[in-house]
Amino acid sequence: MPYRWLITTALLGVGACHIATGLALRPAAEAGRIILIFGGVSGMLIATNPQHSHSGSVAHVIFSATGAVLMVLWPLAATRREPGTPFALRPQAAWAYGLVTLGLLIWFAAELANGSELGLAERAVTADQSLWPLVVVLSVLLARRGRAPAAEQPAVIRSR
Repeated sequence: MPYRWLITTALLGVGACHIATGLALRPAAEAGRIILIFGGVSGMLIATNPQHSHSGSVAHVIFSATGAVLMVLWPLAATRREPGTPFALRPQAAWAYGLVTLGLLIWFAAELANGSELGLAERAVTADQSLWPLVVVLSVLLARRGRAPAAEQPAVIRSR
């Protein structure tokens, strides 16, 4: 494949972003952050062990399966139940995301058994698992924006 370097670079970059996000995402529960970091490492290991067109790569399959499981689990492990928790870190959002991802993984597994849309299914799973950390970070930023410190909030003028 002439553009294999592009996929490898993208997987390395996304894996590095998952690691950085796991390290910096303090509002998430620690277990979820650690799982996200290992998911990022798995993504980087997928990139360094590419699937060959004529023969399978056992390492690629192992790291892909491990990464898929970790990327489904991290949002569930990252949830918080405290008041004011950003929406993407709430259990309901994590479970909804998990069900969508599980559906995409089932589709991908079905495509592995001679499906005609294997590439599309693989990219859908990859995009899904790559975008959810961004959704979580944006929800944290939006939640912070809505909770400005008292010194920054405008004074309320009451008329009598």
